Amino acid sequence: MSSYSEAFHWLFTASNWSGSTGIGARIAEHLEYSAYTILIAVVIALPLGLLIGHTGFGRAVIIPFTGALRALPTLGLLTVLALQFGIGLKAPLIALVILALPPILAGAYAGVESVDRTTVDASRATGFTEWQVLSRVELPLGSPIILGGIRSASLQVIATWTVAAFLPVGGLGRYLIDGLAIRDYAQMLGGSIVVIVLALLVDGLFAVVTRFATPTGVRALSSAVRSAAE
Repeated sequence: MSSYSEAFHWLFTASNWSGSTGIGARIAEHLEYSAYTILIAVVIALPLGLLIGHTGFGRAVIIPFTGALRALPTLGLLTVLALQFGIGLKAPLIALVILALPPILAGAYAGVESVDRTTVDASRATGFTEWQVLSRVELPLGSPIILGGIRSASLQVIATWTVAAFLPVGGLGRYLIDGLAIRDYAQMLGGSIVVIVLALLVDGLFAVVTRFATPTGVRALSSAVRSAAE
């Protein structure tokens, strides 16, 4: 029997889906960890990115800083934080929030900066406050790029939470770490397939959301505002 046949046999064995260590429970854990990570990263990076994109304040400092964060080795960072905080969720959560910050931050300020300056100037000319310019013009029109940053971060986080299982924590990474310990390669490959499928599903969901992120009415409104200013 080939490795893939064994992996799919493991995946479709009913007993592997039941209990607290079953595939269903591990998927739920993995999604929970990933959701917490992305939520924290969004709360930190999104407002900062919108501020930078709208005002330009701190751009010269933040862009090199986010580049430096991207260069951090995730496994090394996990190890250092684990030595500091011990085993458990705290160390990988901090490490993966740091991993998720750069794409969300970059997507936020790039999304705002991508909005046509003529549209922004026209909205100001019609009496919009700076908050209204950001919330009603820049944020809606830049939302596809902003969501693209969150989408990129989400895929990185889903993939990388598997590495954190060596600390140990739950999630789908358990199948890789535990399978390696007992040389159960069917379990390892099966767990990898589940991670890949989960990432593809999340990516597809973001693709659908991004597709409808900018309502037609918003684009029509921006055109009307610009015409009125002219």
